[in-house]
Amino acid sequence: MDNWLWQSASELGRGIGKGEIDPVALTEAYLDASRAHEHRDRIYTVLTPERALAEARGAAERARNGVRRGLLDGVPISWKDLFDSAGIATEAGSRLLEGRVPEADAEVLARATRAGLVCLGKTHMSELAFAGLGLNPAYRGTPEGATPPNVNDPACVPGGSSSGAAASVAFGLAAAGIGSDTGGSVRVPAAWNDLVGLKTTSGRLSLEGVVPLAESFDTVGPLCRSVEDCAHLLAVMEGGAAPDLTGARLEGRRFLVLEPYVSDAAPAQASGFASGVERLAKAGARIETGTVGPIAEAMGLSPVLFAAEAYGTWSEAIEAAPDRMFDRVRDRFRGGADFSGPDYVAAWRRLRDLRRAWAAETAAYDAVLLPTTANAPPDIARLMADPDFYVAENLLCLRNTRVGNLMGLCGLSLPTGVPSAGLMMLAPPMAEERLLRLGAAAEAALA
Repeated sequence: MDNWLWQSASELGRGIGKGEIDPVALTEAYLDASRAHEHRDRIYTVLTPERALAEARGAAERARNGVRRGLLDGVPISWKDLFDSAGIATEAGSRLLEGRVPEADAEVLARATRAGLVCLGKTHMSELAFAGLGLNPAYRGTPEGATPPNVNDPACVPGGSSSGAAASVAFGLAAAGIGSDTGGSVRVPAAWNDLVGLKTTSGRLSLEGVVPLAESFDTVGPLCRSVEDCAHLLAVMEGGAAPDLTGARLEGRRFLVLEPYVSDAAPAQASGFASGVERLAKAGARIETGTVGPIAEAMGLSPVLFAAEAYGTWSEAIEAAPDRMFDRVRDRFRGGADFSGPDYVAAWRRLRDLRRAWAAETAAYDAVLLPTTANAPPDIARLMADPDFYVAENLLCLRNTRVGNLMGLCGLSLPTGVPSAGLMMLAPPMAEERLLRLGAAAEAALA
């Protein structure tokens, strides 16, 4: 049973289908491992054993009767604590939402439940999802209490804001985790914990019942052990069919390595990316290096686009109890007050122009490549002791991923074999099927 904890969600699903794995025993194995784990309270906000075992029993009965609802029927996964869960506290990592218990599941959780997936529990996250490091000292009172460990060094942050989602998978406490990505919050923790992370296109998956940060950019996405898992979880949450990944190849595929977002990466991240690109080329990919004009100007619009919407969403709650927040996250929200309504409208009008320019300049490429993060996971103690270091590292960890959010793209982070170093592929909006086929071929080359 211990081996089950390290299999991909798709492998577990196939085992259930063959009658080799009992969904109830599988769920019990994950629950037992989570209860016994030294970092349980740093990863999960709450385990939901009653719900999980009831769902597992239903999956087991369907398997016995030959009426499984899909490949992942009976597979246990975790959910970031901003997805509403009926009768279970959903507080988005913030004391501002303490005691918030929704009456219904978020739409994507409801879809997953109808497809037979098992909800193990809710995972920790950066406060209100507005930080990329995964550090959250305010929610449980200490940095460690709500700051999950990094799988490669528990003294370092795991990346955020889907921090617990990544840790639950990386430490063998869930077959997959569902997170959200507004500026990099799926891809950063996926990269820093050696997982696959899919950022979906804005509008592709429902945000109904998802605690918002900036709804113009908020997206839902899975953190997994394989590209195949991402494909099947996307289908489950959308209520569609998973793309066929068989026969995916890199021969003749054309990729653009985006400068200057590569040359200044930290040594491990640069090494992982360079070796990854080399392996893609050996598998037949055509690699070019260059810049795309619109992105520099788009980056300059980030403060008004993200912070203004986030503060507009949360200002009333924040100002009613500002001392209940981590001051650095609170101050980041308050930065949105520096911009007017006309500033925000003008920024969005300009961003739409820049997105069209990006699309034209990248149309000849199958995907754009860059390191998922420019920096390595920072030390928790130093982040707490040095506010300037915190601000610099938070902005840097989200810099590369934000390219995809600003340009409205879908994105995939893949592990390179170098610890905490991911390779990111960015593809056009609503091109997830194409991106996942590219990702499956790249995954094979990187392995």
